[in-house]
Parts: sequence; structure tokens; C-alpha cells
Amino acid sequence: MSRRVRFLDTRPLRSSPPYRALWIGTSASQLGAQITLVAVLAQVWDLTGSPVGTGAIGLATGVPMVLFGLLGGTLADTVDRRTLVRATTAGQLLAAGALCAQALADNRNVVLLLALVALSTAFAALGAPARRTFPVRLLPADQVAAGLALNNVSFQFAMLAGPATAGLIIARWDLPAAYATQAAAIAVAMAAVFRLPSMRPEGVRAKGGRRRAERGGWRIVLRRHTLWGSLATDLSATLLAMPVALFPLVNEVRFDGDPQTLGLFLSAVAVGGITAGLLSGTVTRVHRGGLVQLTAAAVWGLALACFGLAGPLWLALACLAVAGAADTVSVVTRSALVQLETPDAYRGRVSSVEHVIGVAGPELGNFRGGLVASATSATVSLVTGGLAAVAAIAAIAATNTPLRAYRTPPAEAEPPAAPEAAAQPAS
Repeated sequence: MSRRVRFLDTRPLRSSPPYRALWIGTSASQLGAQITLVAVLAQVWDLTGSPVGTGAIGLATGVPMVLFGLLGGTLADTVDRRTLVRATTAGQLLAAGALCAQALADNRNVVLLLALVALSTAFAALGAPARRTFPVRLLPADQVAAGLALNNVSFQFAMLAGPATAGLIIARWDLPAAYATQAAAIAVAMAAVFRLPSMRPEGVRAKGGRRRAERGGWRIVLRRHTLWGSLATDLSATLLAMPVALFPLVNEVRFDGDPQTLGLFLSAVAVGGITAGLLSGTVTRVHRGGLVQLTAAAVWGLALACFGLAGPLWLALACLAVAGAADTVSVVTRSALVQLETPDAYRGRVSSVEHVIGVAGPELGNFRGGLVASATSATVSLVTGGLAAVAAIAAIAATNTPLRAYRTPPAEAEPPAAPEAAAQPAS
């Protein structure tokens, strides 16, 4: 029996009012974050006029994202996750207000600006692992993937609409208005969080009057083949085949450095991602999540290898659109699998591992791509990287039977067992 193509699965928005409020708030904050990203980039360039200055933005965001993301994972398995996200969202709101204030005061100190960016990122990273656990607590198991697909669509939309919106705001009302827009968006997100039910980690024991996270929270990733296989698949795809750092070189060599073409590269990836998101009902109802992720990750690698060989612009853009669509499918299925396979008492720490891999993998992948291209060419870097990713994913699929055979549990399924009971024999 053939499976029909289905559009975006909106069941979570209808079945769970708390999730619906959370989705609206998260969508608003993601759009605000993209607007702020452009505003910070414009302000740093105005203050420094140097690519080193704009590059420092990555340092100001990357370091706190990793450090506070890991700390946030431990906190998310210790305290009420709703309370944690309320506090960190309030911190983000204060940081957004400070960014607006420094722009109104015509701040000329780039260190102050980057410090405020780092502060805002630290609050966001501290609450990120707890936020990742919300859909699985608010939705039945068979709707978790659909909820994550909705989150991904709003993120892809923010990636497309945010920079353009920021340009219009900055051109008409200048930088303070852009930062104020972010503050308003975070306020919407905070109102949504206040409507959520309490979400204490399940199975957390009190010891000596203090709540403590269950031990072994980090080791569970290695003990469960489905978890390490899913995360290793994502890391293989991004570490070996991330193309963004090579876009300027490809554009220069093949398309005469036209800046419009460079923009089309980025847009093509986003368009592919949004298209896959709008058709995600096709995959969110498929129960073989592990096999879907493995296949989508392999398609990502093949599409980028083909992009490395593509001559005509239309073919290059088509390859990038396919890669963007495959990435969306891979991300949605991986996120659902990680949340459903992790016992609730450990979800914060496992989510922080997923968060760090999601942050570090693409950055290291871009660095790898640049190094290989500097020693050879963009074509060699893209083709070898894409094929290496496919080979690594094939090796994971061949050796990890539990991941290949993984099936999404039914809506009434019990939470996963503790890690000691979850150890599986090597395949």
C-alpha cells in the first residue's frame, strides 16, 4: 500500500493548548533572534570595520552556548524545568533591554556589545536543554515528531524572514528598534512559558533535603545504541559535509563572485528545509524513525557531493534545496528519537549533549571544509566530505541494529526504563 504525501502535521497545535502557546512564543523568539543577529552584525561592523570584529561574534556566542548548555542540562534534570526556563527567559529579556539601551546611548565600545551578546546567549543556552524536553511532556508519543517538525518550520521561516525584516527595521528606525523588537518577541515567549504546567523531572530523588539528578545521566548516551547512533549520525553529517564556509569560494570560482548568487545558496537550503517541513506529515507518521534519519542524513551527504560537481546554477541550487530538505527530515526524526528514547530523569543532560553536537558539529564541519579546500579545491572538499559522510552513516547503519530497527512507541507507551535496564547487546 503506497503512502500518501501529507502536508504539515498540525495535530499538536489542536490537541495541546500548552504546546500551542509554547509554539507561538518560540516562533516569536526565533524571529527576534534572527533580527538581533543582523543588528549585532551591522553594529559590530560599524564599530570595527573588520572581519575580525564580526568573527568575534561567533566567539561571543559559541563559548557560552557550549559551557552553559552543558550546565543547563544538569539543572534541567534537577529543578522544575518550567521554573528554569522562566528564569532564563527573564534573563534574556533583561539582556535584550540592555542591548536596546546601549544602542539608544550610541555605544561605541564593541567589548560592551559583545559582552551583552554573550550574556544573552548564556541565558538562552542555560534554558535550551529544558526547552527541548517540553514537547515530549506536552504531547502524546505519536505526536512528538510532528511537534518538533512544527518547531523546525518556524525556525526555517525565521531564518528566511528574520534578516529581511531586520534590514527593513534598521533602515527605517535604526538599531534600537531592532533590539526592541527582540525584547518584544522574548516577552511573548515568556508569557507562553508562564502558561505551561509544572514540569519536574520524573524519578529525581531528594537527598539531604536537596533534589539531586539521577546518576549516570551522561553515560546513558553511550549505553543506548539508539541514542549514540542517532547523535553519531548527526555529527557525521555535519562534521564531514558542512558546506556553508565554501559558499563564497564556489561562488567566486563558478559564478564570478556575484553577491546575489551567494545569497541564493543560503536561500536554497532554507527553501528546501521549509518545503520538507510543510510536507513533514509524510515522515512524522512513519514509525521507523531511525531508518528515516539514516536515509535523510545519507541524502544530505550525496546532495552536497553533487553540489560540488554541479556546473549550471540551477543544478547547484537544486542540490542545495535537496540537502536542506534532507537536513530538516534528519533533524526532526533525530530530535523525536532522542526525546522518546531518554528516560525523563535524564532528558536534560542528554538534550544538552544533543545541543552541543548541534552547535559544535556545523562549526567544526565548516572549519574542516575550509582547511581541505585551501589545500585542494572547493570541489574536492565538497565531494570528499559528502562521500565521507555517506560512508560514515553507512557504517553506523551496518553496525547499529537497534537504530535501524527503532520504531516510535505508541501514544500510550510507558516512559523508557532506567539506563541500567536499557543496556542493549552490541549488534
